[in-house]
Amino acid sequence: MKHHLTGAQISSYRENGFLIIEDFLDGDELDNWRAMVGEAVSLRDDNRLPEGSYQTSQKTEGETVFRQRINLWMDHDGVRALMLDRRLGKMAADLEGVDGIRIWHDQALIKLPWSNPTAWHQDNPKWSFASEHAITIWVALDDVTIQNGCMFFMPGSHKRRLDDFKADGNHVGAMFNAYPELGRMEPVPVIIPAGGCSFHNGLMVHAANANMTPFPRRAFTCAYMPDLSRFNGEPNVLPDRILNTIEVGDLLDDDDQNPLIHTL
Repeated sequence: MKHHLTGAQISSYRENGFLIIEDFLDGDELDNWRAMVGEAVSLRDDNRLPEGSYQTSQKTEGETVFRQRINLWMDHDGVRALMLDRRLGKMAADLEGVDGIRIWHDQALIKLPWSNPTAWHQDNPKWSFASEHAITIWVALDDVTIQNGCMFFMPGSHKRRLDDFKADGNHVGAMFNAYPELGRMEPVPVIIPAGGCSFHNGLMVHAANANMTPFPRRAFTCAYMPDLSRFNGEPNVLPDRILNTIEVGDLLDDDDQNPLIHTL
């Protein structure tokens, strides 16, 4: 794993809101990630979230954009070993300049053949904490191309929180009705070979192409939360056992839900 970051990479990330590392995993590591994620997704079957006490519906319906399986680290030992790797936590913390990093949630994102695009959005406004320093790693398990559904980033757009707009899956450019200046920006396509990765800030405005091929495009991601983040009232993927015991403003520090994987 190419986990050592240069000063230039960190500076570029903080200015633009994203970083691409094309040779992140070597061949053996890529084979292992593919095997572990593939097995975990298969065992999860149609359940988007882990079995248990979640408020939201566990069963998926009409996966027209991608097949999504969340928090596989919770019920698959192989994925758990990948996600609790402290090298990943240090990379996330170094890029964002924070002292501690917790897992928010992982997810397998499988862009099915001929599936629809992902609308422009920011991630963090959907989550149960508000932070300028949330960050996501996105690992390509297949070559990611323009044709099969690569992401696009709006460089520098992470410097402004857009809390009054959340993802709208009905129209890929719906965000630009609320923020027309974003619609005049030139996005950057995130073309990555298998085994490469990108990091992006939780406020990065991004989208993804439709998959215009007969083959799936597999990726595995993990969103990270700075340590000492506090509950903002959004349930998102938190289970009932936590939602029933916390109030707005409480620390999100349950290690069974959000493991601390890096701290100074």
